[in-house]
Amino acid sequence: MEWEKMILPLAISFALTISTMPAFIGYFQSKKYGQEIREEGPKWHNSKAGTPTMGGAVFLEATIITLILAGIWLKLWTPTLWILLFILVLYGGLGFLDDFIKIFKKRNMGLTSLQKLIGQIIGGVVFYIVFLIDGNENVLNLFGFSLPLSYVYGLFVIIWLVGFSNAVNLADGIDGLVSGLATISFGTYAVMAWHQEQFDVLLLCISIVGGLIGFFSYNHKPAKIFMGDVGSLALGGLLAAVSILLHQEWTLLLIGFIYVIETASVILQVASFKLTGKRIFKMSPIHHHFEMSGWSEWKICGIFWLVALICSLITLGIYFA
Repeated sequence: MEWEKMILPLAISFALTISTMPAFIGYFQSKKYGQEIREEGPKWHNSKAGTPTMGGAVFLEATIITLILAGIWLKLWTPTLWILLFILVLYGGLGFLDDFIKIFKKRNMGLTSLQKLIGQIIGGVVFYIVFLIDGNENVLNLFGFSLPLSYVYGLFVIIWLVGFSNAVNLADGIDGLVSGLATISFGTYAVMAWHQEQFDVLLLCISIVGGLIGFFSYNHKPAKIFMGDVGSLALGGLLAAVSILLHQEWTLLLIGFIYVIETASVILQVASFKLTGKRIFKMSPIHHHFEMSGWSEWKICGIFWLVALICSLITLGIYFA
């Protein structure tokens, strides 16, 4: 398939997102539905209180519409595309419920961690079953080496989906950071999917990128709207799913290096405080540490995007070597 055929899905997703977002923002503003700011967070974030959130619902909806239309046009409705759509809807739905409870029901906690975990695990189990039915094998690509795992691979799939879903969610803490990171990540996997001629996966990646580019115009600092868990949980789950379906699982450790570092900073911070009573970072996830150190949000985003881009280019260099 020619790359030119992917321009239309990119354009549709972008156009739907950028054209419908103003109405979405306007509705939230008129109803005074906005983001609550954590008390323990940087004090200058208090100015963001009341900013509309759940913007991820808009670019996810744009992606779904694009997948339906382009999937029919390009005749790409395969089990792979169905399972990717399932992960998008389920993980996005979990995030939507979490955001909905916080914003509309005025409950700061939203869904409990256990409730979200159960939903994410169910998604992983269903994904794995369809993965096997579609003829895939229980083989892990570990830094270029094929490692047969039998049904233990199913446990890996669940951990991968749950882990990266939460990792991207942790990274979503300053204006525009995740929308930029995810654009780089899905763009990188789009190149791999095109090379492998997995055009169903390519369609998903391109549609997400189009939506994210449209969303970024409203999400960069100063953000007119935040992504919310509805967007970040879905993006993380989809990245994990794409890496598995392309049989390039290891690449997500490099392409998703920033997500890994963000998660590691939280784990280290909690472990250090519980064991020694001392904190390693001024605040975690690590992007807040740099904020507390005096870095601007634009500087953090720029450097994190640059690191992500370099890591992605290195990954592609290894992949094509």
